[in-house]
Amino acid sequence: MIPGVLTVAGSDSGGGAGIQADLKTMLALGVHGMSVVTAVTAQNSLGVQGAWELPVAAVRAQYRSVVDDIGVRAVKTGMLASAELVEAVAELIAGTDAPAVIDPVGVSKHGDALLAASALDSVRTKLLPVATVATPNLDEVAQITGVRVESEADMRRAAAAVLAYGPRWALIKGGHLPGDAVDLLTDGSEEHWLRAPRHDNRHTHGTGCTLASAIASQLAKGQSVPEAVAAAKEYLTGAVAAGFALGGGIGPVDHGWRLRAASER
Repeated sequence: MIPGVLTVAGSDSGGGAGIQADLKTMLALGVHGMSVVTAVTAQNSLGVQGAWELPVAAVRAQYRSVVDDIGVRAVKTGMLASAELVEAVAELIAGTDAPAVIDPVGVSKHGDALLAASALDSVRTKLLPVATVATPNLDEVAQITGVRVESEADMRRAAAAVLAYGPRWALIKGGHLPGDAVDLLTDGSEEHWLRAPRHDNRHTHGTGCTLASAIASQLAKGQSVPEAVAAAKEYLTGAVAAGFALGGGIGPVDHGWRLRAASER
C-alpha cells in the first residue's frame, strides 16, 4: 500500500505553494497525497490578490470524507486563515491517530497576511499542542512567541518558546538569516542542527509548504522525526537549487527536480 498523506491548507492558483505544492511534493516522495482545502487564493508570482476562506462545515466534511474511508498515515497543515478554522482543524487532528506536521502559516513569501491576527491565540492554545512537529519560520516565531531571532544563538530560545505551547518537536527554520540555511530541530532534550549551502536563487516560492509536506511524507513512510526532517531538508535544498522563473516575480522551487535528474541519467 502507498502511504496516504493529507494536507489541510489553502489553494495557490499560481501552483507554487499551498495545496498544489503539497501534492507535488507528496508525489515526488512516493506517497499518495489527499487534500482538505481551507481557503482559495488569487495568487501569482507577484503576490496574493485575494483570499476567501471556506466554511468550517466544508472543511470538516472534506476531512471526515478522507479520514473515515481512506485513512491517513500523516497530516500536514498550512494556511488556516481564521480562529474558527484553526480550532476546527485542531479538533479533527486531535481525533486522528497519525503524526501531524503543523506549518503555522502567517504570511506569504510576498508579505501578504494569510492568518487573521485574531487566530494567533488559537494557534498557540489549540493547534500547536496537537503537533508532532511544528515548523515555524522566523517571522512566524516572532508572531507566535514574541521572540525575535537575529542569529543562530537565538534559535534555542525560539525553540523553547515554541515548545512551551505543546508540540512534541519544534523545527525552527533559519532560512531568513544570512549565511548557510540553518535549521534547529529539538524536542527540548535532543538537538539536531541541519545545515545546507545557500543557493543564489531568488525563486523560492513554496519553501515552507514543501518542507512541511516532505516531513509528513517521510513520517508516513515510517521514519522517525529526526530522520524525516533530515530527508525533507535534503529534498528541499535540491528543489531550491532547481527553482525557476515563472511570471514577473518570485518563481517556485522545482518539486520534480529528482524526477528530472533521474530521467536525464
